[in-house]
Amino acid sequence: MRSGDRPHIAIGSRLKGVEGVRTLGLKPNFHDYTHEERRLIREASIILYPTQNYAEFFSTMDKRIFPSLETHLYADEKIKQTTLFNLFDLPHPKTRFYYHRHHSLITHDFEYPFIGKIPRRSARGRGVFFIGDSAALAAYLARTPVAYIQEYLPHTRDLRVVLINYEPVLAYWRVKGSGDFRANLAQGGTIVFDDVPEEAVRIARDAAIKCRFDDVGLDLIHCGGRWHVIEANMKYGRKALQLKEIDPLRIIRRLLDQDQLGRQAAFSCIF
Repeated sequence: MRSGDRPHIAIGSRLKGVEGVRTLGLKPNFHDYTHEERRLIREASIILYPTQNYAEFFSTMDKRIFPSLETHLYADEKIKQTTLFNLFDLPHPKTRFYYHRHHSLITHDFEYPFIGKIPRRSARGRGVFFIGDSAALAAYLARTPVAYIQEYLPHTRDLRVVLINYEPVLAYWRVKGSGDFRANLAQGGTIVFDDVPEEAVRIARDAAIKCRFDDVGLDLIHCGGRWHVIEANMKYGRKALQLKEIDPLRIIRRLLDQDQLGRQAAFSCIF
């Protein structure tokens, strides 16, 4: 442990029980923390899992945090992620957003079939809809005031790359289940570890570094002879990591010991 005998400080509960980390828990009012806890927060060299509630404040104070501010700000925000991908000219499917008064433009811009997504607070494939005709489009539009429309990329599997501190620790295929257009494990997809392309992992790492996503699962699809970055998942599943006996907490503990967490440092791939 660095900085004398002071523990590393965490706000969120992800690292609860990890040796050398003192988890204070999320308290909505800063003065709900004790005087000693407030001192520890102010003096900490890094704040772990600060939660979105505090990530912006700590960043304003020039406090090093993990995960990064961007990892918090873009979590569960598909519209913001797409805009960021486009700003960096990352390979991303054709995607447009439509407010209610512009819904009539959707079928001018896209040919059936295409994908509709709930743009915020949707996960595990539950907010993703295959839109093959006008009836399916009407049903989707009834679910959300803002339409997030994306071109449909035919595929039988997608690739998830998990990165911690900007470096890939695991990559695996998610193969579609029978009768579903989604490869999410929660929707019947299965995990396959074989033949992961290095090119895709490089693309994912490049995207993570540019977007400053340092604790993330990036999903990619190969279609039309090229890779497409689909979206970033800050609450990525743990099943594949468990199957490979990879413990993210052990990785984080090691990076803390090396004083590398929250920095774009070299870290060996372990998959």
